[in-house]
Amino acid sequence: MLVRIDPTRAEPVFAQIAGSVRADIAAGRVRAGERLPAAKEVAQALDINLHTVLHAYRELRDEGLISMRPGRGAVVAELGAALAEMQGEIDRLVERAAALGIDGDTLASLVAETTHDRRGTTR
Repeated sequence: MLVRIDPTRAEPVFAQIAGSVRADIAAGRVRAGERLPAAKEVAQALDINLHTVLHAYRELRDEGLISMRPGRGAVVAELGAALAEMQGEIDRLVERAAALGIDGDTLASLVAETTHDRRGTTR
């Protein structure tokens, strides 16, 4: 697994790391039960602070995509398999939205609103 960041982007580095790992899980390049690289290794490889990597890993843990256990490190959770399964549907939705002239930000807002509505808020 290769964690990718772009220091010239405005997005915080921890968010880029989380996004990179999330993308690898969604693409099936990292599967449920597989260990992620140790946070210390990622920090050294990217020449960044260890706490930045840990922040990214905690975000992924809070999303349910990884579990973190002392001595075992970060491991991809079963939810990762579901995310990988959804990736094809997400790709089709993004392509369909683009064909209809709906940009990514608008699509993301629609998905977020729909998700929010389904969690108990009435329309």
